[in-house]
Amino acid sequence: MIGKLTGTLLEKTPPQILLDCHGVGYEVDVPMSTFYHLPASGEKVALLTHFVVREDAQILYGFATAAEREAFRQLIKITGVGPRTALAILSGMSVQDLASAVTAQEVGRLVKVPGIGKKTAERLLLELKGKIGDDLGPVVGTVLQGAAHGDIQQALLALGYNDKEAAAALKALPADVGVSEGIKLALKALAK
Repeated sequence: MIGKLTGTLLEKTPPQILLDCHGVGYEVDVPMSTFYHLPASGEKVALLTHFVVREDAQILYGFATAAEREAFRQLIKITGVGPRTALAILSGMSVQDLASAVTAQEVGRLVKVPGIGKKTAERLLLELKGKIGDDLGPVVGTVLQGAAHGDIQQALLALGYNDKEAAAALKALPADVGVSEGIKLALKALAK
């Protein structure tokens, strides 16, 4: 029903914002990934939205990118995952991280999100397989890397680095690097 809002950002109170669209103020819930990229209050902003109508509420959810909105829509289709849980997942990890977790079937990355237990994470991975992951890689803006990058990332995660640190180290690596050389280079970059 409401697919996009463009207006002036009036208030930012995580995870909700107030958006003035020609005199009408819309309260929009956004994931933290979108929240961090919002301009200052008083600036113009455009958000893609998803409108949820329940018996007791009508809620707008806003997203900076089409990939975020699509991931949200896929998540809320899963039994036991409501809009709040989907928002928490997208706040705890980027769409690229979610897609790579689904592709690699990594339960450990999902259970790090507050409110997601092992059983829910397993159900998410099972139901999202083929919907988010390999097929959405280019859509979510990821650059398809060599197979070694996945192995390097797994090694860094196993060594105790978080997703953000591992991703930053991977960006600095050449695309054609081997696994052992890539791990050495990544560890050197992280040691700085």
